[in-house]
Parts: sequence; structure tokens; C-alpha cells
Amino acid sequence: MAKRDYYEVLGVAKSASDAEIKSAYRNKAKECHPDLHPNDKNAEERFKELNEANEILSDPDKRSRYDQFGFDGPNMSGGFDFSGFSGIDSIFDLFGGMMGGSQRRRGPQQGNDLRHDMTIAFDDAAFGCERSFDFYRRENCETCGGTGAKPGVQPQTCPTCKGAGQVRAGGGFMVTVRTCPNCHGEGKIIKDKCGGCNGSGFMKKRRTATVKIPAGIDNGQTIVMNGQGEPGQRGGPNGDLYIRVNIRPHKLFRREGTTLLLDMPITITQAALGAEVDIPSLREPVRYRIPEGVQSGDEFRLKGYGIQELRGGGKGDLLVRVRVEVPKRLNDKQKELLRQLEDSMSGKEYENRKSFAEKWKDIFS
Repeated sequence: MAKRDYYEVLGVAKSASDAEIKSAYRNKAKECHPDLHPNDKNAEERFKELNEANEILSDPDKRSRYDQFGFDGPNMSGGFDFSGFSGIDSIFDLFGGMMGGSQRRRGPQQGNDLRHDMTIAFDDAAFGCERSFDFYRRENCETCGGTGAKPGVQPQTCPTCKGAGQVRAGGGFMVTVRTCPNCHGEGKIIKDKCGGCNGSGFMKKRRTATVKIPAGIDNGQTIVMNGQGEPGQRGGPNGDLYIRVNIRPHKLFRREGTTLLLDMPITITQAALGAEVDIPSLREPVRYRIPEGVQSGDEFRLKGYGIQELRGGGKGDLLVRVRVEVPKRLNDKQKELLRQLEDSMSGKEYENRKSFAEKWKDIFS
């Protein structure tokens, strides 16, 4: 299948700003995350396509290459592969070295995404709820403000790379570019480290957040809390916090999508004569007339008594499966009454038994 244009995948114009691309990606990711479409076999492929488009268009260098060369550009899928040239970040770094161009600085980077597993009750998933929870994330150090340097001391420009974050080696046609070994690509070095974070610029903090869980969410699905992940580097945006929802089993009900399933036991008398019974639902009992002659395993459906559709709209159904229960520990009088009932029957009352006997007879005739 032919690859789609990255701008088309994100739904933005080629003139879109970095902020517009970021916003489009976040909105699309929330719409097409595979966990929200468990029955869609193509959801994962669409999500991969979306991430690939964002990876290219959110990086200024990759976007520039894509705009000029499309999918055939260097380091693009199916394009040229310069991985054999150790240390070369891109063909433009190579040409820049040949032409005396400026070094490329590392730009802002989005912070790491976080994941939190949350377990909720069956009813809470069916009707929706709000839950507060604690989680840990890295944040900018309160002592140094994220610089990593001792308060009052500013990081210094790296003398090895002159602040570029990269160093070049070689000459003539072959010029290699690699991350500066002195500053590790940061372009700055810290001589007097912050005592609070030991120079890392980050500290682990415990935070409390409140998430709104929508009615109809299913087991294993994910809610995205934008910007609640770890802080970005060099002015980049925060990452996101992914809440994976696990649902405790119900004592009576099971669910398949929006359909609620219930196995309901009834007596032999109720099955033979029919009866009005109260069917439990998630809200209140529903009065229902069981027809006479119902068999164990027969099903009937109560419209609209199931699970709310996740994105609004209607509700599913309650599917009730009848289980005829045979009594145990009968006393002598009860046993005698059952024998009298059996003796009074001609055999026509049991359709399945009659059919079974005829098949048995055919086999051995």
C-alpha cells in the first residue's frame, strides 16, 4: 500500500507551524489510539502511521528533508541510508562541514510520557466517574530551576564544541560529525553542580491528579492526560500521562463491548409453567415474563439495559441466558410427587428427548 503524505496524515497544511503540528498530533492520537478501538484490526497501523508522520514533521531537519525530497530523502523510509558513515547525523551535516557551514544545535525535546495503571469497579466503568491518584514524575529542580548548576552560577559554554553540541573530524570530502564527548551534546558544561539534584536539573516529585473516566470505557483502554508527563528539555513541551484502566469483575454481570451478559437460574416449575421474575440490571430490577416451556440455555434480550457507548449515543442490551436448576436433597414426599408427574406424562411433553430416542433408534435399526 502506498504511503500517505505526512501532512495529509496529520490533517495540516504544508505551511503549518510547529505548534499546529503538535496540536494536530495530540488530537489525532487521542482519536485513533488502538486501546480505544479494540475491535479495529487496522487501528494499530493507523497509529503507527500517525507517529511516523509526527516524528518527521516535528523535527525541523527531517521536515526540511521531507519537504525537499519526499520519501526519497536521506534517512526517510525507503530512501538513502547513511548509517554506514559512523557519526554522520545527516547529509546536510556532511555538506555543512565541506562548505564551512554552522553546526546544528540540539533543539527543544518533548518530555517523557508516563503511564499509570488504575483499577476501578465495574459500575464505575459503566456509568463513568472521577478518580484522584498519586504518581511520580521528574520535574525541574526547585533549587537550580533545572539548570543543574549551583544557585548563582550559570552553566558555561563548552570549550570543546564552542556551544554547538557537536564536533567534527576529518577534512576534504569526508567530514564526520559526532556528539561532543565533553558536554554530551548540551553545548554547555556545569563546573559547580547543584547540590539539590547533583547537576541533573531534575528531581523526582510525588503529584496528585484527577482524571475523568468516561462512561462505557472497557478493560485495558487508555485515557491520555496531555502535558502531565515529565518536563521537556531545552524549552520543549511536557510529555503526556497515559492512564490504563483495569476493571474489576462484577459478581453477576459480564460484558462484551456494550452488551451486558447475565446467567440467571430459574426453577423447573418456572421453566415449565412460565413465571414473572425480576431481572437484575445495573440500575434497578426489570420485571419480565418468562414464557412456559423455556429451556436451559435459552436467551432473551432487554433493549437498552446494557453499557453506554463510549463516545455517547445509545446503550447496548442486556442479554439474559436462562439456566434451569434441578433441585437437590428432595424429601420423600417431593420425590413421590415427581414420580407421579412423570407417570402422568406420555412422552410428547419432551421434544428433545423424543428426538434423541428417534435418532438412537435409527442408528441401531
